[in-house]
Amino acid sequence: MPTLRFHAIKESLAYKPVYIEENVKRSELFGKNVFNEKTMRQYLTKDAFVGVMNAIQHGKKIDRNIADQVASAMKDWALSKGVTHYTHWFQPLTGSTAEKHDAFFETTKDGNSIEKFEGGQLVQQEPDASSFPSGGIRNTFEARGYTAWDPSSPAFIYETTLCIPTIFVAYTGEALDYKTPLLRALHAVDDAATAICKYFDKNVKKVSSSLGWEQEYFLVDKMLAASRPDLVLTGRTLLGHSSAKGQQLDDHYFGSIPNRALNFMRELENECMLLGIPVKTRHNEVAPNQFEVAPIYEEANLAVDHNSLLMDIMGRVASRHNFKVLLHEKPFAGVNGSGKHNNWSLSTDTGINLLGPGKTPMSNLQFLTFFVNTIKGVHTHEALLRAAIASASNDHRLGANEAPPAIMSIFIGEQLTKVLEELEGVTKGKLSPQEKTELKLNVIGKIPDVLLDNTDRNRTSPFAFTGNKFEFRAVGSTANCGNPMTVLNTIVAKQLRDFKTEVDLLIDKKGLKKDEAIFNVLRENIKSCRDILFEGNGYGEAWEKEAKKRGLSNNKTTPEALKSKVSKESIALFEEMGVMSKIETQARYEIEMEAYIKHIQIESRVLGDVSRNHIVPTAVKYQNILIENVKGLKEIFEEKYNAVSKEQINLIEEISNHIEGINVNVTKMIGERKKANVINDLEKKAHKYCFNVKPLLDDIRYHCDKLELLVDDELWPLTKYREMLFTR
Repeated sequence: MPTLRFHAIKESLAYKPVYIEENVKRSELFGKNVFNEKTMRQYLTKDAFVGVMNAIQHGKKIDRNIADQVASAMKDWALSKGVTHYTHWFQPLTGSTAEKHDAFFETTKDGNSIEKFEGGQLVQQEPDASSFPSGGIRNTFEARGYTAWDPSSPAFIYETTLCIPTIFVAYTGEALDYKTPLLRALHAVDDAATAICKYFDKNVKKVSSSLGWEQEYFLVDKMLAASRPDLVLTGRTLLGHSSAKGQQLDDHYFGSIPNRALNFMRELENECMLLGIPVKTRHNEVAPNQFEVAPIYEEANLAVDHNSLLMDIMGRVASRHNFKVLLHEKPFAGVNGSGKHNNWSLSTDTGINLLGPGKTPMSNLQFLTFFVNTIKGVHTHEALLRAAIASASNDHRLGANEAPPAIMSIFIGEQLTKVLEELEGVTKGKLSPQEKTELKLNVIGKIPDVLLDNTDRNRTSPFAFTGNKFEFRAVGSTANCGNPMTVLNTIVAKQLRDFKTEVDLLIDKKGLKKDEAIFNVLRENIKSCRDILFEGNGYGEAWEKEAKKRGLSNNKTTPEALKSKVSKESIALFEEMGVMSKIETQARYEIEMEAYIKHIQIESRVLGDVSRNHIVPTAVKYQNILIENVKGLKEIFEEKYNAVSKEQINLIEEISNHIEGINVNVTKMIGERKKANVINDLEKKAHKYCFNVKPLLDDIRYHCDKLELLVDDELWPLTKYREMLFTR
């Protein structure tokens, strides 16, 4: 009787590409299902439109009358597109999105019915919060939580539902989501950056943080994935021997996209266009069956929403193409994992990218101000930035010679390093006219020319300057971008605020001119943050030793990394910048530590089940076949029996050793899990899972993978790497 594995392979080979026609230009599809500015102009009254735009651009509160008008317009627009339900769409601390659908349909007193949607339903709802993580913010029996409309992220229609992006807070007011702290951090960096911009351009009234994410993912045939309990339950393969051919030949990277994958991408991109997600780039990634999608840059809050939405859409579209999307950072051992590079910058309402060098010395002084202060902010809070990307799944990827290491460092390139060195050599205090001219023309004035050949050459850097932005490469593919973007914008906001205080002090107290004051503070900042700059190989052991000398953290595991999130410095930072209260910060620490524990717990239980209920019985079955073979050899060969049966007997013994290795380690793992589960202290429990339970997964996997090479291929129950990664 064929195993589920062979049935799955047979089914997968029968799949044909689901052809997607593209008869409409992308520009015509873009934003069709979004209640954007164009749609609002069509459906809203003038007063309502002005009210919403003031809320988006200036953060002004929308009054109830305007909210009623907006709700009525949204309903009419949605009904015209066949929508039946609406939902507040939010991002709780589960790592996924959440939604509760309500119908527009309501009955009237006379027994008839109408479609109804009012301002109160638009602005606020009260979903049951009892099952969402709160980190101790509320008691379990206190189920109330509130979602509140975020006008800065437009409502959209997905399938037959009007989705309204919202924040999610506890009834006590603390944030229970990723969006609320992000919005606060974006407000903080806007205030701080705008104040700095006034040194250079009095017309700047607002600074926005921009984000361009690059989403990596694997596509695996749906039937093949379903045949793997570990993939279904954990998102990654907990066992499986490497395929003889992996990514050694580099023949998949940027290669011709397979037809089935290409048609999946076409439909995904069409869905994205309708929802206003400006995806632009698609290509094969390094590992077989690995791909990437990337959009045009957007305002950070909207970009975070779009990435969260994209991850949901990917799963639905993939299913229609008989694929399963794997977003886990390391779904397959021995091949590259998946990240989500976060390309970050700051832009003014006057259209200037503050991390883009200009054509004049003055604009380049502005560039250097934001460039150096970003570096300084990351240096000061490098451990917190590492904590922002910590997760059980990302631990598999960081430092695995395919992704940035767990040590946070910044790559800026040889030429910009020289610019900073020359700027560091500026004489402290007042500059002579000649010195000022020489500095601006010979050092700062050359930056655009310098950057022409200053391409990014270091893929091992977790935080690299890439011409007109910083690229935070260490973010994991499953992550909600809101977490790292909240931390990055907060630390930059804090640094910019401190910078302005120092500059103003030199101007007011020391009588320095503005440029001289800026030069002086930049000079000191460069000196104090040199340790974070690194141009070499981030994978090498030498860098670990060097980083330790420099005082940089190297937190390789999530429990170690997350401690910095609740340090006195981090709590004070979030409170000072108005991003999170102490309670909110501590709650996130508890939620993320609990999530780490639960992920390892689930993986260990799944592996114990699969190894004992699938692998060991299969190995025993094959061993019995070998034993019958040996018995037959004894009957036939008699005197020559020892010589002719030697290899079979050795194989029987080898299988026994691996079966024993599995059973001993599974028993040990269960014992360690029980010891961990009785610990009440969250930190100690997480460390127990990290250092006592997790290593046993590797030991069990070793024996399972060895058996995969020994047992008859026709008996092996689990779909193999070569079948999942190379079946087209």
